[in-house]
Amino acid sequence: MNAELLLKFVLDCDRAYLFSHPERKLTQEEEARYEAALVERSRGMPAQYITGHQEFWGMDLIVTSAVLIPRPETEHLVETALELAKTAFGPRTSDLGGQQPALRIADVGTGSGCIALALAKELPGAEIHATDISAAALEIARANAARHRLENRISFHQKDLLEGLSGSFDMILSNPPYVGESERDQVQLEVRKFEPRIAVFAGSTGTGAIARLIPQAKAALRPGGWLVMEISGTIADDVRRLLQGWEDVRVTADLQSIPRVARARKHKS
Repeated sequence: MNAELLLKFVLDCDRAYLFSHPERKLTQEEEARYEAALVERSRGMPAQYITGHQEFWGMDLIVTSAVLIPRPETEHLVETALELAKTAFGPRTSDLGGQQPALRIADVGTGSGCIALALAKELPGAEIHATDISAAALEIARANAARHRLENRISFHQKDLLEGLSGSFDMILSNPPYVGESERDQVQLEVRKFEPRIAVFAGSTGTGAIARLIPQAKAALRPGGWLVMEISGTIADDVRRLLQGWEDVRVTADLQSIPRVARARKHKS
């Protein structure tokens, strides 16, 4: 699959073209590019960084080593947010003459912008803010927003989590770093070696960023607002403890039955 992906990248074609043109021979330049790509892959570089692309929520996103590669598991976070937008908040509008003000959402640690873009795509009436501490990551996120004509729907901010972000929110989402340094040897080599460390590891136990985010989110959420985070099974119990005092705390599993999304609601009063 990696060889096929890299060949499609070199030829700038789709899978159908490859299978319908088995007689196609590579030019010298194409062969050189393909060999170079295979060398990078053989040393562990993720194919997404070689091609510069990754699909998420039906969108083709630009990715570089400045951002975490979007993964299918993170789509569960988007699904949870959309479910809450429908069931907990109901219809919203950005029209001041409407029944309620627009749903205000923050995506903390946006990276490639994948979560913010998916929500902007699905919730056209929402006001979306995206933060990241990395200027390089925000550059990629902005480029992705522009590619999908969503740049006017998302406000990007260079912030450490929620620090200094003004206003209150109905929903705060985050795919924070949640791998502990103690688990370093259990993480895939290509993740350890190539993906941004700040987006993967969070202290000795993996809860460093989450422990900081939870009180910030509690202060930034409106009464009855929701915090939704991607987590791992390793830290699920610790996250439940950190969310003591919140309402409707729930952890749901992904398709592999691994605890993946934690949600909690701030008290309404």
